[in-house]
Amino acid sequence: MLKQLKEDISAVFARDPAARNTFEVLTTYPGIHALMMHRMAHQLWVKNCKTSARMLSSLSRFATGIEIHPGAKIGRRFFIDHGMGVVIGETAEIGDDVTLYHGVTLGGTTWNKGKRHPTLEDGVVVGAGAKILGPFTVHKNAKVGSNAVVTKEVPEGVTAVGNPARFILKDKKVENEQESRRRNYAQSIGFEPYATTQDQSDPMLEGMRVLLDRIQQNEKRMNNLCQRLSLLDPTFKNPQNTEQPFSAEELKIIEEVRRECEAQTTQSKA
Repeated sequence: MLKQLKEDISAVFARDPAARNTFEVLTTYPGIHALMMHRMAHQLWVKNCKTSARMLSSLSRFATGIEIHPGAKIGRRFFIDHGMGVVIGETAEIGDDVTLYHGVTLGGTTWNKGKRHPTLEDGVVVGAGAKILGPFTVHKNAKVGSNAVVTKEVPEGVTAVGNPARFILKDKKVENEQESRRRNYAQSIGFEPYATTQDQSDPMLEGMRVLLDRIQQNEKRMNNLCQRLSLLDPTFKNPQNTEQPFSAEELKIIEEVRRECEAQTTQSKA
């Protein structure tokens, strides 16, 4: 128990630059208080003292604002930053070096008995206000962005953002750079404040860019076809001369989206 507490305190120093000394962490960090009481409540739960375990869990929630069911399994060096509003369900399983921010919910989507809550593998970071709902796995070193709602399995090393959550794949160059820095403890857990990433492109913008390029290609083909038809039949009237494919307002919107896509792509490559 004491060894686990030392590891939990070291995790606070590694992931929170505001932590100054051990006494301050032990006396003022609700995440540490909730984790200490949960470890005791979990031991009571395992020994079939379930009523005592639930009472201790309720006391912890009252004192810290963090609700962890005594049946939840939590690994080593677990860190809850700020903590208020965190809810962890009965069948949730959390690996080593996991970080949760305030307002996170690890919940279930069914009233049936058995596994109902998610499993977070080693190195997962979950941003503030995120909801992970269901009996699936968030794999190693994955990140869940702030306020995301995740209802399906998250692959290893990706970031889930939005509602419903979509996945942003890591850039290979960035991934290699991060891998080279994993000798340092703080880098080894893949910690990024609030699960934010500045070096990854938005898949929605990438999709819009592809669609705009395809529309432009189709326009060129149509114009080429009309020109050939006019050569074959002099009476043929080129539609391009009589009607614009887009209105001025639509052209303005398309140009704005194209610029945003180009800016996002340039930022990703930088």
